[in-house]
Order: sequence, then C-alpha cells, then structure tokens
Amino acid sequence: MTQVDHTRMANAIRGLSMDAVEKAKSGHPGLPMGAADIATVLFTQFLKFDAAAPAWPDRDRFVLSAGHGSMLLYSLLYLTGNAEMTLDQIKQFRQVDSLTPGHPENFRTKGIETTTGPLGQGISTAVGMALAEKMLAAEFGKKIVDHHTFVLASDGDLMEGISQEAIAMAGHWKLNKLIVLYDDNGISIDGPTSIADSVDQVKRFKSAGWAAEKIDGHDQAAIADAITRAKKSNKPTLIACRTTIGFGSPHKAGTSKVHGEALGADELKATKENLGISLEPFSVPDDVLKAWRAAGSRGAAARQEWETRLGELGSRKRAEFERRLRHERPASLAKAVRAYKKELLEKPMNAATRKSSEAVIEVIAGAMPMEFLAGSADLTGSNNNKAKSATAFSAKTPKGRFIHYGIREHGMAAAMNGIFLHGGFAPNGATFLVFTDYARPAMRLAALMGAGVVYVMTHDSIGLGEDGPTHQPVEHLAALRAIPNMRVFRPCDSIEVAECWELALNRVDGPTVLALTRQNLPQLRTTAPNDNPCAAGAYELVAAQGEAKATLFASGSEVEMAVAAQKQLAERGIPTRVVSVPSLELLLAQPEAKRAAIIGNAPVKVAIEAAVRWGWDAVIGQDGEFIGMHSFGESGPAKELYKHFGITAEAAVNAVLKRVS
Repeated sequence: MTQVDHTRMANAIRGLSMDAVEKAKSGHPGLPMGAADIATVLFTQFLKFDAAAPAWPDRDRFVLSAGHGSMLLYSLLYLTGNAEMTLDQIKQFRQVDSLTPGHPENFRTKGIETTTGPLGQGISTAVGMALAEKMLAAEFGKKIVDHHTFVLASDGDLMEGISQEAIAMAGHWKLNKLIVLYDDNGISIDGPTSIADSVDQVKRFKSAGWAAEKIDGHDQAAIADAITRAKKSNKPTLIACRTTIGFGSPHKAGTSKVHGEALGADELKATKENLGISLEPFSVPDDVLKAWRAAGSRGAAARQEWETRLGELGSRKRAEFERRLRHERPASLAKAVRAYKKELLEKPMNAATRKSSEAVIEVIAGAMPMEFLAGSADLTGSNNNKAKSATAFSAKTPKGRFIHYGIREHGMAAAMNGIFLHGGFAPNGATFLVFTDYARPAMRLAALMGAGVVYVMTHDSIGLGEDGPTHQPVEHLAALRAIPNMRVFRPCDSIEVAECWELALNRVDGPTVLALTRQNLPQLRTTAPNDNPCAAGAYELVAAQGEAKATLFASGSEVEMAVAAQKQLAERGIPTRVVSVPSLELLLAQPEAKRAAIIGNAPVKVAIEAAVRWGWDAVIGQDGEFIGMHSFGESGPAKELYKHFGITAEAAVNAVLKRVS
C-alpha cells in the first residue's frame, strides 16, 4: 500500500476537513472524518486516476454523492496533487469564487466528475456514467474503454426516492463496474436515522439485482477485500461501510451535532489531540503528503499505456472516438438536416410534431447512428423517439441505442446527465411534458452543469385531449423557462421541428426541451433557408400587407391559429404580422436591437399559447393581449377544449379589433 501508515494518511483528510469547516464557520465535518478510511483505501489502492490529467478518458470515476461532505473530496484533490487545488483554496472553503464551494461543482473545479449536493443525484448520475462506459466499451473495445465508477453515498442518498429508480436500472442492466460505498453511519440531521428509517439496505440492493455486503468502514483490510470482490462481480455492488460520523471527536462523534456544523475551537483541539494530529491549522506532515502525492501519480503509467493503445487504433476510429468525447457533432448532421428541410418543401408533412420529430430522428440516426442515444420512460409508442434502426439496449445488447428506462422519469433524467458527463453519446429521453415535474431536480442540475442533454416532451398542452387536467401541462412551459440555462423549444410544424432538433443536438453547454404535440398540425413554413430561423428564438412567419397595426405571437400548435387570424384581419383591412416563437427565452436572450426588430413596433401585440401567461409580458408588455390558459385543463376532445377555453383564431381577431382604433 504505502510506507506511511494508513491512519496517518486518513487523518490528513480529517485534519484538513476539520480546519476548513472551522475557518469557514460553516460546513459538514462529520462525513469526511467518518469516511476518511474508505477514501484512503480507495484512492491509494484501487482508483485508477492520474492527478496530473484529471480528464483522462479512461480514468475511474469517483462520485461523491454525499456532496455535503465536500471537504472529503477537496482534501483528496489537494493531497493527491491536483494542480488547481492548492492549500489556499482549501483555506477558502465556502467562500465566493473559490474552487471549494459548499457542494462539489464539476463546472468550477477540475477533478470533480459531477455536481452533487441534492441527495440521490450523485448515485443516479453515476448509473449513467457506468451505462456509458458499458456501451462505449462494447463499441471501441476494452483496450480503450475499461474503467469503474465508484460512488460514496450517504443515508440521505439512499432515502431519496430517485435512488430506487437508479439502483433498479443498474441492477437490471448488470452494470458490474458500478461500485457504491455506502457511508453507513446511522446519523442524519435530525438525529439517528432509526427515527425515520428501518430499511435493510443490503437486502434492498440485493432485491434490485446487486451484490451487497456489510463491512467495518474503519477496517482498511475489510474495505480493500470488499472492493476486490466487487471488481470481480458480474453485478453492480453495494458495500455498506459501518462508520462513526465525526470519527475521533471525543464528545460529538456518532451524533448529529457533527453532521452539519463546525466542531468549535475546544472540540477541534480535543479531536486533534485524540487522533494525534498537529494542532497547527491546515498542516500535513511532509512524509504523509509525499505518500499522498505518490498515490496521485500512481496512475501515470497506466494513462501513458492507454495513450499508446489509443494511438494504435486506426486513424478513422481514433478520430471518431476523440470527436465524440469532445461532443462535436459530425458534419453529416447539418448536411442531412438541410436536405431533409428541402424534402419537406417538396412533400409537406402535416402531422403532430411528435410524429414530425419521429421523422427527423430517422434522419439524425442516419447521420450519427452510434452516438445518438434515445430513451423513453415507458412511453415509446407515444413519444415517437425510437429510430427504426435502433435496437434496445440491454445487459446482453450493449450496442443497443434505445433505452427503456421504465416509469422512472427522474432516474432517466439523472442517468442522461451521467451519460453526457462521461462522454461519447448525445442522450435524449422522453416522456409527457406534464411529467417534467418528476424529472425537474435532475433537469435543474443539467442546466446548472451545462449538460447538453435533450428532453423529448410530448403531449404538450390541452391539445392532448381526453386524458384531462392531470395530464395537460399548463404551467410547465413557464416553469421550465424559469430555469437558468434551460432552453425550451415548442415548434409549430415539421420544418421547425427539424430546425429545433438540430439546435438541440448542437447545444453542448446546456439542456434543451422539445415540447411536441399529440394533435396534427399543418406545415406552415414555405421556405427552408440554409440558416436556421429558430436560432433566434422567433422570426416573422407572415409579413403584414402594409404597415402592421398588430403582431400575433404564438408558439407550437397555436401558430396555426395566429395564421388563420391574420388572414381574417387582412380581410378586414387590418395589416397584421405573425411571429412564430419556438423559444421564448432564446428570443429574450437576443441582443436588444435584434430582439426589438423581431418583436416590431406594431401598436397591438397579442400572444397565443395554450399555457399560462408567465414570461410573455417581456414580448407583448403588461398591457398586451394574451390568449391562453388561466386554470387547469379539462377532459374532452382537443378541438372542443380549445373552444371551451377560448383559445381560437376568432379570439385573436377579437383581441385585435377591440384595441385597433
């Protein structure tokens, strides 16, 4: 293992963690103190990584799902020699602009695989990472892709409902390179976990198809033996490591008092004396630091050997592997979409946009067959996002490029984050728009991390009809638009669908929602320029005949109504323009001059959308006319519902007439 005693190496983690939390007067010292032995064994004996190259593609992934214990990870990054994680950064724990925020942020700090903190997200994202490893290895071979995904999870991670979705998928898919180290300390914020939970986690995981066992989380030999067994298993593995939270603290160890607050000066001093740690803040003995740095460079030889193997691949295969890890789309994609748009002009497609999307997916799958990775939460036949050429992924068919996630919207969204972060694939997942409620925490993290995933959300309004208000999204467009860095597209016809799909796939710095209809829509576009009008978020679909007295703004299925209303107004001698708004937030993000030009200066502005008004005032003004939803929906045929709620072309005409002098 090392010339330096394991306990002294683990105590280096404990000391740095205690000192950082004490200096910040904020944080969670208990987990790093309790899990230090687990981390020491993992990082010094098993984890394949090179601190000098934290983004090495074939490294083992380490996910700290228990993100509140972030000082464990920051201590490890510093001790193993991550160039950016200096001692000064450790001292700036939880301070503005530091690399050591309260919870790990992968977009801020190199060496952090995913952003964690919201419990359950880390372990669920790790399932996506392990899934991507399995698929990529089947395609490029184990000489190029052969690594494990390790997770350190807490009681809270396993209590969150998303964890059940995640472990069920991992067990079903036999993701044997996924190893979860469970910090089984029996303590949560309110006190002993026994006051709220009595689940036998080992039995729970076994029932989901995992290998699982209990060990002493402070016994280095037991930890090492368990990881060795896990690496040989043909199933994912849970290792429940019984630990003492706040290990070493004379008066707070094993209690909730050490979970989420600094020890305090007196207890810090007593703990250091008890553990034999120097009382000097942030000090690590030279020989201990040297041993940790040796652990950090231990993987350099393996990385260099891997680089040699990569170089021995055929040039075409190597270029394909590297391109996909960069999330760079093939040139064939743009060419295929341009050709398809021209085809639509010759043979217009009048269809529900979910069906238009299905047709576009066939084009996309032809251009990027192995990296385009679709899936559905048990609604494949309704979401229409499975290419005809795609085979289903399973434990036995790892080259399959369609994933049946089951009725697990939240787990699907989190797994897609992991797939994207791992690299090699362009993931999209589908369900009904109303069920973004179930996926929202993982979707929010995708936006925060800048993960380029695509959500195919069908049945996007009251237009789904008879299933009624439980299934009819009215506030969901607004809720999704409110998430920073989330992009929502609601295309109005087949050509817009193609353009929005292209924009979604080319966006690799944030997530995209495609909100698609169940009901049929006409193809409204009569031009398909090589550029992409949807890229501005909105564009003039129909110009006014003369100086416009009104502008009708609409998205999705309601653009058809705007076009019909424009014709009726023109017959009455009222010049009106129609602006299609496939992405409201993208329109509002345009430079002021461009945004103003698209919105125009017509005195009357009307927005039409079968959803709530929130967000539209930025376009039509507070005194603008809005035709949409002001309540939940209703069960009934779609056409009748639009009449029932007054979302019609006639309503748009009347809204203009009452304002035109």
